[in-house]
Amino acid sequence: MRIGLDFDNTLVRYDDLFHQAARETGLIPDSVPNQKTAIRDWLREAGREDAWTRLQGEIYGLRIAQAPTFEGVLEFVHACKESDCRTIIVSHKTRHPVLGPSFDLHQAARTWLESRGFFDAGVDPADVYFESTQAEKIDRITSLTLSLFVDDLPEFLLEPSFPSGPKRILFDPSMRHPENSAYCRISNWKDIQSTVLDGAR
Repeated sequence: MRIGLDFDNTLVRYDDLFHQAARETGLIPDSVPNQKTAIRDWLREAGREDAWTRLQGEIYGLRIAQAPTFEGVLEFVHACKESDCRTIIVSHKTRHPVLGPSFDLHQAARTWLESRGFFDAGVDPADVYFESTQAEKIDRITSLTLSLFVDDLPEFLLEPSFPSGPKRILFDPSMRHPENSAYCRISNWKDIQSTVLDGAR
C-alpha cells in the first residue's frame, strides 16, 4: 500500500506557534482564538492580507523548527513501515515566501522532517515532494498511484481534478468541517492508523 500524506497542518501542528508569533508582533488582540485559521481570518477581515502572508513565511521558514508534530503521527509512520506500507509526503509549498525574507521553505521543511524523526520512522527522503502549485500537487498524487491520501483541507480533497483512485481521509483535529461522502473525516492519528492499517490486513 502506498500512503500519501500532506505536510502543513497534517504532520506539523502550527496553531500555538502562529498565535505566539502574531501576539509577539502585535498583529492580533488577545480575543483571537489560538487557531491558525482564526488568526488568518481576523487579519484578512482587518484588511491585513500582506501581514498574514509575511507571518506564514516567517513560521514556515525561520521558525518551523519550533513547531511540534501532531500526536501519534510518528507512530503511524512507523506502523506503516512495519506493515510494509510506503508513506509518501506530497505538499503544495512554494520554495520561497511570497513576501518577506527569502527563506528556502522546501529545505526548512525537509530539515524539520529529519529533526522530528520522520526519516528514522520510515519515510524515505526521496519520497518527499514539495510542489509549487495545487495543480502540480494533484498531478504528483496522480502519478504516484497512491492507495489513499491524508489532507487537512476538505476543499483540496473535493477538487474535481483530484484522482479517483486514492481513498481520501480528511484530518480534522477540531472536527469543524462537514462530513462528505467523498472522504472519511478523522480527528486523530491513532484512529487514522487503525482505519488505514486494519483495512490493509
